[in-house]
Amino acid sequence: MPKLILLRHGQSQWNLENRFTGWVDVNLTAEGEAQAVKGGELIKAEGIEIDRAFTSVLTRAIRTCNLALDAAGQSYVPVIKDWHLNERHYGGLTGLDKAETAALHGDEQVKIWRRSYDVPPPELSADSAYDFSKDRRYAGSVLPLTESLKTTLDRVLPFWDGSIVPALKSGDTVLVAAHGNSIRAIIKLLFNLGEAEILEVEVPTSNPLVIDLDAALTPVSARYLDAERANPVPVLQG
Repeated sequence: MPKLILLRHGQSQWNLENRFTGWVDVNLTAEGEAQAVKGGELIKAEGIEIDRAFTSVLTRAIRTCNLALDAAGQSYVPVIKDWHLNERHYGGLTGLDKAETAALHGDEQVKIWRRSYDVPPPELSADSAYDFSKDRRYAGSVLPLTESLKTTLDRVLPFWDGSIVPALKSGDTVLVAAHGNSIRAIIKLLFNLGEAEILEVEVPTSNPLVIDLDAALTPVSARYLDAERANPVPVLQG
């Protein structure tokens, strides 16, 4: 039976500073490192043997993946890194303090940008310090200038279908260490959640969500390994 483990990265420095991070390559805090290790220890305690792992090209997700695998005693597991698993691109909000942004644009507008399904923030300006097109990790790729959750899902889907699904269909146990919104995109796909339902899903940091799948990759069970920090997904309750 295929098994999928979804692991959001641990606390980053900009999480701590309450800034819109998106694709900016911010590292983990000491607390984030401890969270990643705890995630790996929970996987080890369950006796789960991982066959392969996938992560984004951002340091906070890569280090979470590596720290978790090491804590699980499985640092030898092959890891594939791909930018299609990056966090949602926050466009012109990138780098801004969330409280200051709300004061400038109003709480309601910021809530729409952050929590609506298909309304993206303003695009990244041409003179922005966060011009990711100059980063060699994305060489030759057509990059977004902003994203909603919908377009994040559109970006994740081809990589899911082309790389992760074949691994699962071969019966592998797969770890995906990524970001809140790229993981929410996968959850929406797997559990066929509606647009309103996925907006209610909150993914806790570095708490492994273990999903057992049947041969058709339909979830048959799912649970967070740290029950005390398990934010419920509507379809998973009961």
